[in-house]
Amino acid sequence: MTDVTDLPTIILVHGAWVDGSSWANVIVALGDRGYKVIAAPLPLASLGNDIASLQAVIDRTQGSVVLVGHAYSGAVISGIQDERVSALVYIAGLAPAQSETVADVFYRNEPHPLAPKLALDSHGLIWLPDEAFASAFAQNATPEDQALSSATQRPISPACITVPVGRPLWKDIPSWYLLAEQDRMIIEPTQRYMAERMRARVVALPVDHAPSVTAPDAVVALILEALAEVHR
Repeated sequence: MTDVTDLPTIILVHGAWVDGSSWANVIVALGDRGYKVIAAPLPLASLGNDIASLQAVIDRTQGSVVLVGHAYSGAVISGIQDERVSALVYIAGLAPAQSETVADVFYRNEPHPLAPKLALDSHGLIWLPDEAFASAFAQNATPEDQALSSATQRPISPACITVPVGRPLWKDIPSWYLLAEQDRMIIEPTQRYMAERMRARVVALPVDHAPSVTAPDAVVALILEALAEVHR
């Protein structure tokens, strides 16, 4: 039996408009299996700042690390350059290639008809319209979870999505990708394009944009698959 002290630390990284609480059910399930789990907080002020913030969380750990990124934070986990990272797991993640921006891949295809219209507020930040949590972000969630997501949402700065990225880590280590077939924020063809370009191990499921909330068992299963492969 594997000594739990030898298990890698799993770092869960939230995307735009949510915070670490979006991983609650995933954290509990992995913790019950003996893993140390951290939900990394991102300022969402710029891509470089978010990468640095994630690196600061990694620096608090010892041993190997598995990074799990949702949506926007796919670009964040891709920007880490740390030899202790053994695997990357993307949950409907955005994964720009070198010299691309997050916006380049997000807007690669025509949006879903129910995707929200995004615009800057008077402070130069992008908020998700409250009604979008039920119509596009987490349409499979309960009304209670949709209301909670709306109440706790955090805005994102354009500086997160308009800066070209460097060499992504997915070029150098194994990657897994949960492809959300019912995603109305990042449509299925866009996700498939990125996952195939990364040569990620893909699991496609009929889930929405927020599977950590609406299908946490599927998220946990993919993380465990990655762990089983890289930490035999």
